[in-house]
Amino acid sequence: MDASPPRAWRDSPIKTTSEQPHGWLLLLYTLPAKKSAGRVNLWRKLKRMGACSLRTSAYVLPDEPAHVERFLWLAQQVRDYDGEATLARVTKIEGLSNEDLARLFNEARAEDYAAVEKSLGQLIAAQRKKAGEEFAGAVEKLRRQFQEIRAINYFNCPAAHDVEMLFQRANRFSEPRAKSPGTLNAQRFQGRQWLTRPHPEIDRVGSAWLIRKFIDPRATFVFAASPDAHPEALPYDMADVEFTHHGDDCTFKTLLKRFAVADKAVCRIGEMIHDADVEDGKFQRVECVGLDLLFKGWARLGLDDAEILEKGFACFDALHTALRGKT
Repeated sequence: MDASPPRAWRDSPIKTTSEQPHGWLLLLYTLPAKKSAGRVNLWRKLKRMGACSLRTSAYVLPDEPAHVERFLWLAQQVRDYDGEATLARVTKIEGLSNEDLARLFNEARAEDYAAVEKSLGQLIAAQRKKAGEEFAGAVEKLRRQFQEIRAINYFNCPAAHDVEMLFQRANRFSEPRAKSPGTLNAQRFQGRQWLTRPHPEIDRVGSAWLIRKFIDPRATFVFAASPDAHPEALPYDMADVEFTHHGDDCTFKTLLKRFAVADKAVCRIGEMIHDADVEDGKFQRVECVGLDLLFKGWARLGLDDAEILEKGFACFDALHTALRGKT
């Protein structure tokens, strides 16, 4: 038997949790060995609702009313397959802190987002070489897939923002070519607070270095998932803000153009950052591979945002000094 989920389950929105939950729901079940089709069916449903596996037949979700209903419905499905199921509410799971569990959810969502990002990147690369009439439909299909992942992104996995930026690039292929914005006077941007997304990598750190070095020497930096968190700050490298990707340009290149930074060594750094961040091979800068790995490595070492900026600034200072000797 494979009944459809109850109407309330289908129609009720999934709440996305950004803070640590007060507790967890555990679904434990066993199925007869011969019920392989049922096992696959249950696995697909658990994956669709964003549950994380703790072991072969134990799944966890944040303790929320909508999730209780979902697990109760799945427990009944297990029994319909002649299996046994138990639903438990717990405040702690031995050997796993709340932070560990949230990390498990975010790692799973990061894999989901990576699949969308890869497909969308390939689509954009093909569109750049030859415009296709089916581009908009293909992008919309990927956008629906992205929204499904967002619905089960219970702990605000930062990988979502990278995909949003890529969709922003994709949208520009179907928009009329806009007139390039004019240059800005850096004197109007002194002593400002600048905001970008947490867990910065090469484009965000490079842009911060560019801001501090060539635009606003007294700049300070804060990190948040949304500009609303710091409305007084200037957001950059975020979706739908002024200082972000424009056309084929990464944020670093956008800032170079908007503030008319003409330093030749900085322009070469911009080409490296572009190739690492956009991955279109536009400038064929082989140095981008090592730089990109360096920033990803710092993130995986668990450095906080301020530490990554500090190390990144030292890296770009050294790179800029070396390149100036070659220009």
